[in-house]
Amino acid sequence: VQLQASGGGLVQAGGSLRLSCAASGFRFDDYAIGWFRQAPGKEREGVSSINRSGRGTAYADSVKGRFTISRDNARKTAYIQMNSLKPEDTAVYYCAKTKSRVTLTNPLTLRPADFDSWSQRTLVTVSS
Repeated sequence: VQLQASGGGLVQAGGSLRLSCAASGFRFDDYAIGWFRQAPGKEREGVSSINRSGRGTAYADSVKGRFTISRDNARKTAYIQMNSLKPEDTAVYYCAKTKSRVTLTNPLTLRPADFDSWSQRTLVTVSS
């Protein structure tokens, strides 16, 4: 089981980035996918998650209206489009899958404890 995150970089405030999360080694469309971030000196926090079909999504209040999560089950890849980036979005970002297979009626979660198979980090730096 492997998740590989990519797409981080340096961007000015107000700019955009799209992160990708490529999956392998498991049945991708059986699991919800989450994006998380960790800023220096802070705990890891949930940013967004998406259900197995892609029709259900959840966002942290801090990113609502600016970030959009999506997934392509045929490509076994999840994405997060980040617009109107702010310096406070600077962090290392990770993707992960839910620990258990989910149904379409399972409520979405942003709790890191509900996820496993963490990707490597991808750094997002937003300059002011």
